[in-house]
Amino acid sequence: MFDNLSDRLGNVFDRLKGRGALSESDVREAMREIRVALLEADVALPVVRRFIDAVTEKSVGQDVLRSVTPGQQVVKIVDDELVAMLGGGGDADPADRELNFAAKPPVVIMMVGLQGSGKTTTTAKLGKLLKEKHGKKAMMASLDVNRPAAQEQLKVLGEQVDVATLPIIEGQQPVDIARRAMDSAKLQAADVLLLDTAGRLHVDEALMAEMKAIAGVSTPTEVLLVVDSLTGQDAVNVAQSFTGEVPLTGVVLTRMDGDARGGAALSMRYVTGKPIKFAGTGEKLDAIEAFDPKRVAGRILGMGDVVSLVEKAAQGIQQDEAEALAKKMAKGQFDLEDLRMQLKQMQNMGGLGMLAGMLPGMKKAKAAMAASNMDDRVLLHMDAIIGSMTAKERKNPALLNAKRKKRVAAGSGTQVQDVNKVLKMHQEMSRAMKQIKKMGGLKGLGALFGKGGMGAAMPGLGGPGGGMPGMGGGKGPGVDPSTLPPDLQDLLNKK
Repeated sequence: MFDNLSDRLGNVFDRLKGRGALSESDVREAMREIRVALLEADVALPVVRRFIDAVTEKSVGQDVLRSVTPGQQVVKIVDDELVAMLGGGGDADPADRELNFAAKPPVVIMMVGLQGSGKTTTTAKLGKLLKEKHGKKAMMASLDVNRPAAQEQLKVLGEQVDVATLPIIEGQQPVDIARRAMDSAKLQAADVLLLDTAGRLHVDEALMAEMKAIAGVSTPTEVLLVVDSLTGQDAVNVAQSFTGEVPLTGVVLTRMDGDARGGAALSMRYVTGKPIKFAGTGEKLDAIEAFDPKRVAGRILGMGDVVSLVEKAAQGIQQDEAEALAKKMAKGQFDLEDLRMQLKQMQNMGGLGMLAGMLPGMKKAKAAMAASNMDDRVLLHMDAIIGSMTAKERKNPALLNAKRKKRVAAGSGTQVQDVNKVLKMHQEMSRAMKQIKKMGGLKGLGALFGKGGMGAAMPGLGGPGGGMPGMGGGKGPGVDPSTLPPDLQDLLNKK
């Protein structure tokens, strides 16, 4: 997401940071480029003006221009203003971005938006999220009597996510369905009732009248506007129309994973005055996440999103496997079975592109991967190579002589060079694990972010030569620990 905008901003910042000193004209020239980049990303004009004015005013101050690292200072100012634009400024209350469960059960969450914005799927995603993350008993009801099979769609999705749905009664009107849903939710002692309302192809009086009637009957605690981020400025216009008619409490942006521009996300908070609460990041029913302005700003500026990466890791890693690996790491042990497990976890977490996009300083590596047409088949090839080895060979890679390597290559449909690259990667990661043991505890994890660490273990992503099949080498320092969030830096510095 935000790839186009991120690339444009990255080029501007590279030039700024490459200069030892900055003049006011340098800053204003950079701001002109940033203005064009934002407008091309389909950010609303009033939002762009306000953003550029705020950044320029702070960046041309003497404290910045006379700073030892003026380029870095400007990037920090842009980061702060991006966070504020997305709804995470100093005066913003993080609780505003969370769902309000303070009302008497069932808490009603009403989903509104145009037809095709993804309301029904988002309703099911939220139902699953509420059940699994918040421990709430949820119930869903479709009030869409206009779109063919809309109610049946929610019923099927409810079965997939194991969340109850209101039984369908043919011919019943939306307001009556809402009343029945309220009664049913109370009888079933549901904590939350999700109302999936009908949409239209455009905003009209009939749509708004229906929304108001349903709201009058159900008195929702949350009214969430669902908009497709890929529609860019149109999504902003829709949000403006709904804001004036329905008491919105928040916004859900769908298809954020496919939004290379980012105009809707960057404009929505300013235009509606309401927080963006959730972002849909894929088609799967667990592909929804709480919207965090700081994390999103980090992704836009190429600073990574380590917190989300850690959360994805927690979801994708089996507890018993993690504990077993931790014990082996403590002893400085790391065999090819462990490497294979790591590769599978990378696939579960979204693959190479997702990981590169979330790690600080890895934006260029991600671009290099795209340029070389490299995809997650690399992980599959590596898994096939390790799978073609015997159990003894996986436990003791030193057994792999030339004859055995030929057998493994033939069995996995690869070349001997590819087998050697996997073995090289294992050696680098094994060396990193031994470094962790020597350095002791969490402090040793710092080795993973510097030379000989993660960069070395995954050559082609900043490490020295060799590397994964299909990934180029090239020397590099790996990830600079200073680019990591302060909380993670503190964690790495603990003894």
